[in-house]
Amino acid sequence: MKASNTILGILGAAAAGAFLGVLFAPDKGSNTRKKIKDKSKDYGDTLKTKFDGVVSTITANGKDIIEEGKAKFNQAKEDFNTIKDEAKSVKTNY
Repeated sequence: MKASNTILGILGAAAAGAFLGVLFAPDKGSNTRKKIKDKSKDYGDTLKTKFDGVVSTITANGKDIIEEGKAKFNQAKEDFNTIKDEAKSVKTNY
């Protein structure tokens, strides 16, 4: 919740800054629009790069967690089979 509020605040501030920049821009309208378009593309590329990094980190961590879970499951299965075999041998000895 806190991160989403921060992101919304940043986006709101960026939008307000862009609006005020256009409103008080000393440059021609077409030049200003081009600058806004270029900056928007830069911000979009940066955001995409960061998002891709987060996704790859989550994917890598998820694979590690799955592998660890499989290893623990296989160990538990082996332990169960060992106990089961021991129980069978105890049962046949009596």
